[in-house]
Amino acid sequence: MPIADLSVVVEELPGSQLSLAVEVPQSEVDKAFDRALQRFQSKARIEGFRPGKAPREIVEARVGPAALREEAIELLVPEIVAQVLVDKSIDALERPRVEIGEFERGHDARFTARVTVYPDVTLPDLDRLQVERPDASVTEAMVDRRLEELREQLAEITPVERPVQAGDLVVADIDVSVAGEEIPSERRRAMEAEVKEGVLIPELLSAVTGKTVGEVAEAEITLPEDHVDEALRSQSAQVRFTIQGVKEKKLPALDDEFAKQVSEGKQETVAALREAVTEDLQEAASRFSELALEQAVVKAVVDGSQVEVPTTLVDHEVIHQVEDLEKRLHQQGLRLDRYLAYLQKTPEEYVAESRPDAESRIRVDLVLEAAGKQLGVEPTDDEVLEYMRAEAARDPELTDKYLELGANRTARDYFQHRLTRLKILERLVEKAGGPVAGRQKGDEGAK
Repeated sequence: MPIADLSVVVEELPGSQLSLAVEVPQSEVDKAFDRALQRFQSKARIEGFRPGKAPREIVEARVGPAALREEAIELLVPEIVAQVLVDKSIDALERPRVEIGEFERGHDARFTARVTVYPDVTLPDLDRLQVERPDASVTEAMVDRRLEELREQLAEITPVERPVQAGDLVVADIDVSVAGEEIPSERRRAMEAEVKEGVLIPELLSAVTGKTVGEVAEAEITLPEDHVDEALRSQSAQVRFTIQGVKEKKLPALDDEFAKQVSEGKQETVAALREAVTEDLQEAASRFSELALEQAVVKAVVDGSQVEVPTTLVDHEVIHQVEDLEKRLHQQGLRLDRYLAYLQKTPEEYVAESRPDAESRIRVDLVLEAAGKQLGVEPTDDEVLEYMRAEAARDPELTDKYLELGANRTARDYFQHRLTRLKILERLVEKAGGPVAGRQKGDEGAK
């Protein structure tokens, strides 16, 4: 209920918080005490009186001043806080934290409510936003590399009795030691690896070449700095690579017969296969270029914006991330505690390490939302329905549920949010790097 004489002083605090200093007139405080006493009176069971009929004086004496005061506070303060939030158009992110200053019958009441709100976002000048569009050209070398990969897929693998050569497959037992002590977790048996750059590290590549079955290739390496075992990160290690078998890989000739085979008859000649490969690569390169441009535009807008991410939002994002991880692990028959034990992390360490990424995601959300408001992006109901129809057509699981989704408010809100995000990204890309080419609604950028 509105309170005319309510006094509210709003003070901005760091961290997107507001302090609301509230003063409530005596008349409202006395009414709250009366309501509290009436509530106790209706529940009172006092000998000699019918339930709820005991005199107020007796009930008050039985309840005591402390309990009566707490009940009056519980009845009045949440109502006052809710009214203040509405009157001041404050969109609170969480339940306000209230600290009572004075609250006694016969006197004005004073309390302070601290509330976290959505932060102000200062955007850069979107009209001056410029991002270079990534190159989407396909070179002859790229086509040659793809054709080589296709030949690799149809390669014949044959065991041989000779020294290891570049391009061979080797079957080997691997042992790793640090400071002379063998590391059991790094041991591998009968592991197959291809002898080529990008598969074996350079130290092993040179050591393995020329070895025969039964011989051992040794190399000094540095373990990864992000090794799952913190004690092994960036440590110098010795690797023993015991050759157990050598296999030769023979690639098919790049001829018309190969073109027919690898394309399942769709291309009759090498020239036709090369043209088809070029088209596929160009399509993929264009998609990658558009996505890279979009990501670069988002980064430019976010980096150029000023926003203080509230701790509350980060807390909620981390909780959601942990809950989502636990759900996915459960679907795989795993438990969160055992997964963290495998990572050698405590729950507290995992949460702490998750916070920077969570804050970054929220920062992006806040900036894009502010950009959408500035650009006036707001899909119509018809656009949302059309988007839902298109998404349902693309997903077999949703095809038969379109009408059901359209009638579901939660589903509509979800798709409206995704479509809004898509339109915001499209507008930003148009401003920064030209129109979006061939973009389909629902691509990665909507997430």
